[in-house]
Parts: sequence; C-alpha cells; structure tokens
Amino acid sequence: MSLTTRRTVVAVAVFTALALFGAACSSNKDDAKTGTSTGDTSGSSYDYASLSGTLNGSGATFPKAFYEDAIASFADVASGVTVNYGGGGSGKGKTDLATQVVQWAGTDSTIKDADLPTFQGGTVLYFPTVAAPITVSYNLTGVDKLQLSADTLAKIFQAQITTWNDPAIAADNPDATLPSTPIVVVHRSDGSGTTSNFTKYLKAAAPSTWTLDAGDTVNWPTTTQAGNGNAGVAQAITAANGAIGYVDLSDATASKLAFASIKNKDGKFVAPTLDGATAALATAEIQSNLTYSALNASGADAYPITAGTYIIVYAKQTNAGIAAALKGWINYVLTEGQSLAADANFASLPSSLQQKAIAQLSQITTS
Repeated sequence: MSLTTRRTVVAVAVFTALALFGAACSSNKDDAKTGTSTGDTSGSSYDYASLSGTLNGSGATFPKAFYEDAIASFADVASGVTVNYGGGGSGKGKTDLATQVVQWAGTDSTIKDADLPTFQGGTVLYFPTVAAPITVSYNLTGVDKLQLSADTLAKIFQAQITTWNDPAIAADNPDATLPSTPIVVVHRSDGSGTTSNFTKYLKAAAPSTWTLDAGDTVNWPTTTQAGNGNAGVAQAITAANGAIGYVDLSDATASKLAFASIKNKDGKFVAPTLDGATAALATAEIQSNLTYSALNASGADAYPITAGTYIIVYAKQTNAGIAAALKGWINYVLTEGQSLAADANFASLPSSLQQKAIAQLSQITTS
C-alpha cells in the first residue's frame, strides 16, 4: 500500500476513533526516575509484536503527515497497538495531554512554565521527532520567484506593507516585476506551534521591526485572514490572488503553493528545502530536556525558518501496557520511522539527538 493511500486510511480511522473515545486517561522535567526498558531500542530488534493497547493523540498539524505515515507503518510491526492522531494544533495537544484526554500529544512549541502545574499527570517528557521548513507561501499571478528579508516579512505580516509593489519588497527582488495587487495576509486561527515558531523567528531576525511578540497565538491586524491548521492556511492562500501565509513544507507542497526564499543570518536567500532544514539543525543547541531551536540559524545553506516538533508524554504512567505501547510507538518513530521522514517532506533527526531521545525512553515508568 502506498504512503498516500495509507495516509488516507489512517485519517479515516482517526476521525472514527476520536469520535468514539471520550476521556481516555494515561496513567517537571529532569527528575523522572529511570525504569526498565520494555525492549531493545535499536529499532528492528524491538519486540513490537508483544505490545497491545490504544494510544490516542492530538496536537500539532505541522507533523501530521509524518505521523500518519509512521502510524500506518507501525501497524505492520505492532498489530496489537492502535495509534490515533487527531491534529487540532499544538495548543489543543498540550491541553488534551494536560487534562489526560490523550496518552500522547504532538507539539511544535514548549509548555510555558506557568502552565506546567495544569498537567495532571506530572512530569512531561519531550521526544523530538522530525523537523521541517516553515514555508512563506504565496499566490501572486505573474510572480513565480520571490525573495524576502526578515524585516520585509515582518512588515508584511504586521500589515505595514499592503501592496506587492511596495519599495521594500522591490528592494528584495530587483529583477522581478511586481504588481500593485493588495496583499492578503493569512495566519493560523488556532493555537499553533507553527505560529509560535514563525513569530519567534521574526522576533529574533527582525527585532527592531517585529512588534507583535511571539507565541502560539498573537494579536494579528484586523485586516488579516485566518485558517484552521496548516492545511486551512494553505487553502486560504490558494483561494486568493495576492495571499501570503506561513505553512509547513508538507502541506504547502501538497497544495502546490509557491514558496519565497528567505534571507538567512548569513545574508543568503535560501529556499525552504530539506537540505536547508538539515543545515539549520546542524547548529541547533540541544537543551537538557531535548528541546532545541533551529530558528535563524547560522550557515550559508541554513533555511532560517526551520522548526522541530515533539511528541510529549507523561514520564509516570499508571498502566503498564500503555507505558510499554508508548515506548514502542515512540521508539519506532525515532528509529525505523526516520526513514519515512523525507517522503513526507520532513528532515530526520541528527544521529546525536536521535540517540539521546531513544535513551530517554527509559524514563517512562509505571507507578
């Protein structure tokens, strides 16, 4: 079965499963005790066949295409485990895990310190999974190549630049013929890790220009439009000539959108590619909880709006079977699953980070 077909089957299964489950319950950072591993974390030697249970997840739409492919492939080796993923945005994923509605969540942004006490299951572990460019996608008749610097991008998304032939855009594109078409800015309507990473990039790369701060949600100008999820933003861009928005590479590619090249820290205009994301990952500093930032990375080949994404789970589980299934699922994503990343338009993890994440699986224990 092809990945595209399998992804469709998984999506149907997810909607069905999530409609049926109500409050499926599972069960602050570096104090989790080490437990006994449920299997060899080397990948193919892991005893996936012995696992059973249902793992419901929700959260970031940024990695959804990758998770759908990984879920379909995981089912081939762990037939006793049903893994569901409902999307909904990083904010929803964090909320659903906090209230123990799901056993795992996807997020592209970290949990705010002030929100940690709301997580009813205790210590949360971050498992980095893949990374990808956040594209600046656009729909502009007659313009098939576009370059944007951080300051110009900030002004566009703050509605300070309102037409495509603005002098600032023209300065970034000296060889382009730009129309006077009005700019239609499209952003996320939901609490989103993609929004968090995009606005963090603008805050870091255009600090004297960007004034809207950064986070899962920001106060966008009232003249802008909103779309639900990455797919919703992509759809809104497709529907309006003159539109521009931020979309993960997978959804932007699926929607056949045009992408702008973004001026990086080294002064080079770089297109959103997996090679550009890998170059950005190479300089990312890994924190003790395995979170990191590849935004505004140094390096001539680095794509500056590269975002990582995480699976988050509770370190302490109350059900041994669910704990074992979670370990198996995450281990698969970190090992065999990495080979699926490129086909879904994601960059796999650097080996050093992959190994740290695999080692952290031992911190998932039962009480």
